[in-house]
Amino acid sequence: ARRLCEAGCGFVTVSDCGWDFHSNKNSPKNLGGMNWLGPQVDHAVAAFLEDVHQRGLSEKIMLVVTGEMGRTPRKNKNGGRDHYGGLTSLLVAGGGVPGGQVIGQSDNHATKPISTPYSPRDLLATVLNTLFDAGEVRVTRGVPPELINLLEESKPIPSLVT
Repeated sequence: ARRLCEAGCGFVTVSDCGWDFHSNKNSPKNLGGMNWLGPQVDHAVAAFLEDVHQRGLSEKIMLVVTGEMGRTPRKNKNGGRDHYGGLTSLLVAGGGVPGGQVIGQSDNHATKPISTPYSPRDLLATVLNTLFDAGEVRVTRGVPPELINLLEESKPIPSLVT
């Protein structure tokens, strides 16, 4: 991913799968899966951020680690957790984003946000406004009008923009 960025690629997407554990959290599949996948992601993220930092690219490359949804605050009938759109977590690093923050807070039951809720659109706005200048994008040929509108009308997450 870093090499693609160095070569001029504006966005790189890396997908991972195998995280869909719905059944009993104590089953060998779930414990084995989390024990296998967690350290892999930890190592990959740490190595990527260190690599980018060593090359002086931390301000130019932003890493976003997220899934498409959160997990239910309560266990299902099989002792696992199902898909949940009410809350999720993610990691944002680099791209000039101030580090060392935890943004947002849920209620005591992890069912809803008690601080300002942010949407995927807010995250996209943060990424786009951090990495692109709306004025430059506006005069660049071939940029879809939807992207220009998003840049001009969006509200980035305040704690992530400098």
